[in-house]
Amino acid sequence: MVGGYGSLVSHKCKLGAAFFSVSHGVATPRQERIREPRFGDQRLVEQGESLQQEKTLEQQQNEAERERDDAVLHVCKKQRFVVFNFSKSSPPLLDDASSDLHAIPLPSVPPLQASPAAGTEITNEFIQGVCGNLQTEAVAFESYQKAKELPVFRPDRRTLKLLIRSLVKSKQWSSISALVDDLRFFGVVPDRCTCARLIGSCIRARKFKLAEALLGVLESKKGSEAAAVSAFGAAMCGYNQLHMYNCTVSAYERMTAAGLSPNASCYRWILEAFRELGKTEKVIALFLEYESKESKASSESVEIYSILCDSLGRSGRAFEALRYLREMEAKGLSPNTAIYASLMGSFAGIREAEIAEDLFQEALAKGMVRDNAMLMKLVLMFVDVGQLEKTLAVVQAMRKMEIRVSDCILCTIINGFARKRGLRSAVAAYGQLLSQGCEPGQVTYASIINVYCRLGLPRMAESTFAEMIAKGFDKCVVAYSNMISMYGKMGKVRDAMRLLAKMKEKGCKPNVWVYNSLLDIHGGLMNLRQVEKLWQEMKRRQIAPDKVSYTSIISAYSKARRIDECIDFFKEFKGNGGKVDRAMAGIMVGVFSKGSRLEELIKLLADMELEGTGLDARLHESALNALRDAGLQLHMNRFQKSFVLKEDKAL
Repeated sequence: MVGGYGSLVSHKCKLGAAFFSVSHGVATPRQERIREPRFGDQRLVEQGESLQQEKTLEQQQNEAERERDDAVLHVCKKQRFVVFNFSKSSPPLLDDASSDLHAIPLPSVPPLQASPAAGTEITNEFIQGVCGNLQTEAVAFESYQKAKELPVFRPDRRTLKLLIRSLVKSKQWSSISALVDDLRFFGVVPDRCTCARLIGSCIRARKFKLAEALLGVLESKKGSEAAAVSAFGAAMCGYNQLHMYNCTVSAYERMTAAGLSPNASCYRWILEAFRELGKTEKVIALFLEYESKESKASSESVEIYSILCDSLGRSGRAFEALRYLREMEAKGLSPNTAIYASLMGSFAGIREAEIAEDLFQEALAKGMVRDNAMLMKLVLMFVDVGQLEKTLAVVQAMRKMEIRVSDCILCTIINGFARKRGLRSAVAAYGQLLSQGCEPGQVTYASIINVYCRLGLPRMAESTFAEMIAKGFDKCVVAYSNMISMYGKMGKVRDAMRLLAKMKEKGCKPNVWVYNSLLDIHGGLMNLRQVEKLWQEMKRRQIAPDKVSYTSIISAYSKARRIDECIDFFKEFKGNGGKVDRAMAGIMVGVFSKGSRLEELIKLLADMELEGTGLDARLHESALNALRDAGLQLHMNRFQKSFVLKEDKAL
């Protein structure tokens, strides 16, 4: 028992020494090895000894075990490792000396260090190495903070660049703020690219005070003019991206007040800011200033000319913008797509169709027709001036350039033909667009369905509507409204209600136009029960009725001679701020006449006279008869005079 325990103590001590040597990689200096006493395998129990002697020996053994445990724990604590003893006695196998544990040499791997060894200083090279390692990059700023405490430390440009890159990536804005203060203290600034990136990152993150503080450091540091100009340019660019154009102007004024000379990028951003603010004269003045300073054309020159031409075009000075375009070409600069788009839009706005078309052909020859917005302006101009055939030529040119013809352009052409040439011309134009390979969208489908409905071509309307649904455009409220209205005019009430149910099934919410069509359909059939149901459904869906809604429901109740309901709805309409038009006035004149409501009739006529609403001959005759039958000669004469004056004014 005693010998086995001594062997276990020996194992524990050797294990501690092995762990210490492996973990530290060095020998254990000034370390005394515990010489464990071996008691051997002496026999302590002899025949004939009394029970008292056995107990005494057992007590001695227990005391020896406790002393050896204390010795082992002392060594383990000194070597900083823990040994767990799961048994008080050792198995017989452990008594063999060959089973002792030995230290196994492991390959030495240099540990990653985030701080230098004790007794060495933190240098710029060390911080740069920490920044360059992804595993230690997070503690780079902490090492920099410790280095600042050293009197001989001064950060260099590369150290600042790597620190800023790391802090911006991790969005440690408080650390960046402290670093900006250090720039002022040490008098060192990063390179201009780093300064510009830092300013841009601060503005994108809405850290405007931090950006202003960095600009203050740069503008006060002598010898860093290039970095300061780049930083101010980045600040103006960031403000423009956030549409903070007044801040851009403030940054430019601050830069010039500090004696810094703007570069081409700075001129570009300040010109853009003044253009968006609508200050064309400022744009021209700054452009002339830039032109007098810059002797060589740069990559920013084309953008600056583009901003100038666009600003002039917006202010209605299209011919002046065209002059600058020709001046630009004379300098050997090639106009970009934005310049042509701006000029074409400017001349289209003042209806100079010939110049706009010439610019279009010029841009087409240079392969710069890629902007759908530019072509949309051109199509609108040709529609307004009545040159509808040229809209089809624009589409043909787009197809040759493999430019997708947008749904808005197709819809504009269809509606333009319908308005200028008639509905059948619109159908013919739609056929030509399809023959050129154009793909109609939801808006174009809705427009041509409306044309078919107005022409009374239900089969064409239904087939086009089915085609639209098959292509996935199943939530177009305008198309549903046109189809429901067409079914109503044809007396197909069931088809209209079926389409309404299908519309709801598709998740398309009916709007006031759909309900107006349904109210008109059921009102014409005097189906008051369905009219009331639709009206309640409108209120439940919180769809506010408009003038057409009130006209339809009042007309429905008027046909059924339910005068009180007509008057109630009319009062509700007036209470909601509604203004009486001819259609509403004609219905209410009939309502008041049928119900002998002469006071309401006289008040209605007075309101119509005050609002300037005229009556046609039929309504005039109806109101005149109602007044004559009531014996109100005075009001009848006044009404006749008012109507004659209105009629004379119209003539």
